[in-house]
Amino acid sequence: MQRITITIDDDLLTVVDALAQRRGYGSRSEAIRDLVREAASRQDATGAGDAPCIATLTYVYEHETRDLARRLTTAQHHHHDLSVSTLHVHMDHEDCLEVSVLKGTVAEVQAFADGVVTQRGVRFGNLHVIPVGAPAGPGKRHGHRLGHGRDHDHD
Repeated sequence: MQRITITIDDDLLTVVDALAQRRGYGSRSEAIRDLVREAASRQDATGAGDAPCIATLTYVYEHETRDLARRLTTAQHHHHDLSVSTLHVHMDHEDCLEVSVLKGTVAEVQAFADGVVTQRGVRFGNLHVIPVGAPAGPGKRHGHRLGHGRDHDHD
């Protein structure tokens, strides 16, 4: 087993301590190991990296952090092919909440999300991945059970 040192702000350490106490961990290390295992199992549950998915990326960031808003906007523009829609909410004087709906492969979506939530000034980030079946390709006709019920092509 390896021993590491991490830097964590006081508020987040309070959360770790509360979690450790609530779940009955004997130490902070046990709590953090379990959190990492939980995150790894969520990642494994999303399937293969080339599987198609729909996802929501939710994150809170400090809009005054130097150059952060520009970096986030640039990242979204560089990955415009993944973005379906983004909701931006001004939470208070310091923080903004964004929710992005993404569509692509699990690997593409995960890489984009990792690039966003690891930016300095992003304080909270959560990616929720929903695996979907293979999309209908060009010229593939099908009907819908709900809605208009007419056959049509998807491109």
